[in-house]
Amino acid sequence: MARALLLLLMFSLLVACGGSGQPAPTAEPSPPAQPAPPSPPVQPEPTPPPVQPEPTPPPVQPEPPPSQGATAAEESIREVMNRVHGYLLTATPLRPIDGDTGAAVSLDAMPNNVALAATDMRIDTYEWGVTYAGMLRATEVTEDARYRDYADERLSGLARMAAHMRANYPAATFDTYPRNRSGSVSLRRILFPQTLDDSGSMCAAMIKADRAGIADGALRPWIDNYANWVSARQFRLADGTFARNQPMPNSVWLDDLYMSVPCLAQMGRLTGDGRYFDDAAKQILQFHSRMFVPENNLWMHGWIQEMSPHPAFHWARANGWALMATVELLSVLPADHPDRTQLLAILAAHADGLRRVQASSGLWHQLLDRADSYEETSSSAMFVFAIARAVDAGWLSASTYGPVAMRGWNGVTTKVNATGQVEGTCVGTSLGWDDVFYLSRPTSALAAHGYGPVFLAGAEVIDMIRKNPDLVAN
Repeated sequence: MARALLLLLMFSLLVACGGSGQPAPTAEPSPPAQPAPPSPPVQPEPTPPPVQPEPTPPPVQPEPPPSQGATAAEESIREVMNRVHGYLLTATPLRPIDGDTGAAVSLDAMPNNVALAATDMRIDTYEWGVTYAGMLRATEVTEDARYRDYADERLSGLARMAAHMRANYPAATFDTYPRNRSGSVSLRRILFPQTLDDSGSMCAAMIKADRAGIADGALRPWIDNYANWVSARQFRLADGTFARNQPMPNSVWLDDLYMSVPCLAQMGRLTGDGRYFDDAAKQILQFHSRMFVPENNLWMHGWIQEMSPHPAFHWARANGWALMATVELLSVLPADHPDRTQLLAILAAHADGLRRVQASSGLWHQLLDRADSYEETSSSAMFVFAIARAVDAGWLSASTYGPVAMRGWNGVTTKVNATGQVEGTCVGTSLGWDDVFYLSRPTSALAAHGYGPVFLAGAEVIDMIRKNPDLVAN
């Protein structure tokens, strides 16, 4: 039995090995494959030269608009100022002449006695001090050099002519200064100022021009000459308040705040001498104690030391001089000056009084509290400038007073005609003692008081709406 099993097992092994007793043959190895003869290398298609793109032309630069990125409101303000500037270029040139013959001369070949030819408005008066200051402020805000160039040409020319006259007539006085041909304009009041009108406004404008680099230092002798009159020679009351002796002795004119305070303020800034700031602040405070009417927060025009009671005529332009003088001082007064808080309170009260009497047109009346008096342009522009400056500086609420300034500016623009003349400006005005005097004063486009305030107002409103764009209606 065991043997049978052994035979069966051996038979099974033979079957598993190929059915015979020989081991299963292995497959014959294939002869090694002969490599195919190499194909010639495929030559790549030659790479075509890169296609050169058509040269890109430089981008076409659009013509820049008059004021890149300015708002439509700003552009409309600039258009008004440009119109006025264009008129003044031709109406108020610097025209030196021979004072003896009237013949035109050049600044490079002046005769001994040089004078100015008469033009539509004089370029050496307090009104034109405001105009120069307005032009310089317009350049600061808009970066349009045309305004600065206007001031530069005239102030530099006046300084050269005055220096020429001083050199030729070193012993001259106000009374012995050479007389000129009829119709010409003497430089006598530049060399020998006699009043605050002669001195203060031009002094302040020249300091601003000097700071702007105009005339390369040539304005400084005339700055000092004007400032000396204001500080040391102008008549004052016993307590130091500036006063006049016309039309009556010991007369205090509200106008004289602007004819003195900006000059003193700018001298304080120029020299660093705090006494100028102290005097400027004292003038506003002492005028205020005599002439501010708290019942309506408006100023009276004049005050006479020997008069009692005082009639209170709220002449608009006098209030404009006072408000501008206040913001001019606050703009440069040191932050820690002891009178600053009181000056800010005076400003706020005055602005409140003016807000309450603004006409629906945006303008203000010749007599502020008399709606039956005509709307007057120069004062309206003064108020716009000063209120907008106060809003810019944070002294007045933008939400309350920004709209007052905007309405005021819109009203002023209606008074600038197509030629660039400023209409509706009251002519020069003395103190009056009844309302009829003020109500009957005429207006004229040649009243020089209206031009400088338009530039001041326009520039300051532009600055205001840049900081407060919500003031511009959509």
